[in-house]
Amino acid sequence: MESYSGGITTAPNITNCTIPPASTALPVQFTDGMAVVVVVLSLLTLLTALVNGGVIIAICTTKKLHLPANYLICSLAVTDFLVALLVMPISIIYITMETWSLGQVVCEVWLSVDMTCCTCSILHLCVIALDRYWAITKAIEYARKRSARRAGVMVGTVWVISVFISIPPLFWRQRSGSSSSSNLQQCIIEHDHLGYTIYSTLGAFYIPMIIILILYYRIYNAAKTLYQKRGSSRHLSSRSIGSQNSVDHCRVSHTFCVSDLSNSDPTLATDKLNTTIRIPSFETDMDGQDEKNQICTSRERKAARILGLILGAFIICWLPFFMKELLVGLRVLQPSQLISDFLTWLGYINSLINPLLYTSFNDDFKLAFKKLLKRKEHA
Repeated sequence: MESYSGGITTAPNITNCTIPPASTALPVQFTDGMAVVVVVLSLLTLLTALVNGGVIIAICTTKKLHLPANYLICSLAVTDFLVALLVMPISIIYITMETWSLGQVVCEVWLSVDMTCCTCSILHLCVIALDRYWAITKAIEYARKRSARRAGVMVGTVWVISVFISIPPLFWRQRSGSSSSSNLQQCIIEHDHLGYTIYSTLGAFYIPMIIILILYYRIYNAAKTLYQKRGSSRHLSSRSIGSQNSVDHCRVSHTFCVSDLSNSDPTLATDKLNTTIRIPSFETDMDGQDEKNQICTSRERKAARILGLILGAFIICWLPFFMKELLVGLRVLQPSQLISDFLTWLGYINSLINPLLYTSFNDDFKLAFKKLLKRKEHA
């Protein structure tokens, strides 16, 4: 998130585009090590753009994926695609040249876009977790409210919050040397406003992280409660009571098991189940229930693994960066340029991981991707 790191090393507070003395300007030495870095970063940028572009195309061209939950995924993919298109390439140029040569206007636009898009990507993960929490804990009630319009409101809210987090520095930016902006050597954001550093890091990461952890923890607890209900229903000898518990349990647990925390609309599957379920004979019910229990248990374990991957990737990618930003703002830490660049790109990698995690475990997305690949082969 270059906007927080000031292009390379600092956090969001006040843009500082400086012009060092001419005698200090040294020619860039393009070493073999730098060539490797450029190739690796370029590949990461290309993969990020391709994967997110594939998700966008898959959702737009596959009617089965035209669901409110997937609209949130599509919006996340658009945001991460913008990061790959508008932010990462300029960061590569900046790291390669070791000096800013694109002018002050591009510097200000780049920093603003960087901050807005990266913040928006993180906030998307928050609203996706919220959408899944409602879909699992309030399946029937939320099914009536879940719509494309509601998804649009959630996406719009995310972008508005992101803009409000990234806008403040525009009001106090110092335009040092603006009369000769063509000679700008640095495009950085300094930590001159501690209050804004705390405000921006809390709004862009720490608060969303806490919300995401709480929501997924509650989702896991809801699943755990369902497992216990299922276990207790096995000991019921009454056919009618056991069958009714099976129906009530399946209405909710089917949401969790079938979706596997993917982006198919679980409430639709629940409604379909409610209209087609029937009460079989006692023996058939017990045999079938045991088989369903095994299948559901397997899917529950898979869902737990998916939860771990989602949370682990998010925290690993962004927590080190925002810890560094807060410590730098508090004047506790002054990291080297190499460390700042590494932590910034570690955050960028989350834009590559997001579409993989949020679509790879969904059978509908897998089929859509296979169709896209077949179309390319025929073309």
